[in-house]
Amino acid sequence: MAAPRNDEERVENNNVPMSPGYIPFHPNPSKPKYKPPAGAVDAHNHVFGPEAKFPFAPKRKYTPCDAPKEKLFALHDFLGFDKAVIVQATCHDTDNRALVDALVTSDGRAKGVAFVDESFTDDQLKQLDRDGIKGVRFNFIKRLVDSTPRDVMVRIANRIAKLGWHIVIYFEHADLDEMGPFLKSLPTTLVFDHMACPNVKEGVDGKNFQNWLKALDANRNWITKVTCPERFTVAGPPYDDVVPFARAIVERFPDRVIWGTDWPHPNMPKEAPDDGIITDMIPKIAPTAELQKKLLVDNPMKLYWG
Repeated sequence: MAAPRNDEERVENNNVPMSPGYIPFHPNPSKPKYKPPAGAVDAHNHVFGPEAKFPFAPKRKYTPCDAPKEKLFALHDFLGFDKAVIVQATCHDTDNRALVDALVTSDGRAKGVAFVDESFTDDQLKQLDRDGIKGVRFNFIKRLVDSTPRDVMVRIANRIAKLGWHIVIYFEHADLDEMGPFLKSLPTTLVFDHMACPNVKEGVDGKNFQNWLKALDANRNWITKVTCPERFTVAGPPYDDVVPFARAIVERFPDRVIWGTDWPHPNMPKEAPDDGIITDMIPKIAPTAELQKKLLVDNPMKLYWG
């Protein structure tokens, strides 16, 4: 993969400084030993800017480095992924232009998840659908967003359900007792980011993770992204301490899991993860070819291209 020579080269097109302490994406990821199956989908990643063309939102809570579509698509070619699902990030808020630009220039290889609010008209939503948007994201992580009133979310959910879209939920499953009734009230398929944020220190037998598995048992229209081991690890790379959590979900719900890199890994606290190492986790969490095909091809294709 052609990589920039250093951090300064990578961020030189930013017209605004990054947030203090923000860590740019890995400049030279390793080539993974694992080869994904034909048609494999990276079902969770982002594009940021370039800020000179697609400015970041004024009310954003962080400023990243530019991470444009060209870098994302080159990374996928390097890692061996055929398709992408690009998720709108909070730094762009409801301005989905960078996302849509990536979708419409992808030759059908990318679909998207947008941020919308009630100002979007039905015609605008239908245009987003034609552009390749297949879902909206509701973010409940307080450090990233100011909470949208839940009655507003319900009205948005009812509108996008008519388009056949799903809702991506970013929350922590420790909040399941409080949020469960609201989540169950939503009228379409729910896709949960990052295993709903497990606490690795509690172990797979911990109360919160076991409650999460029971919730997935009870709600057959809930799908889980087994993503972001770098955010939950205690031991660090190659993130083996996170494997039992992801593997438990994959083996128990093989038809309701998808996977992604989370590139360009916004707001990492210590270091930029190596996407080659993250890709090499796949056979650890999905140990058979059948499970890998469901995780990387069948499930995301049904959800986004079906």
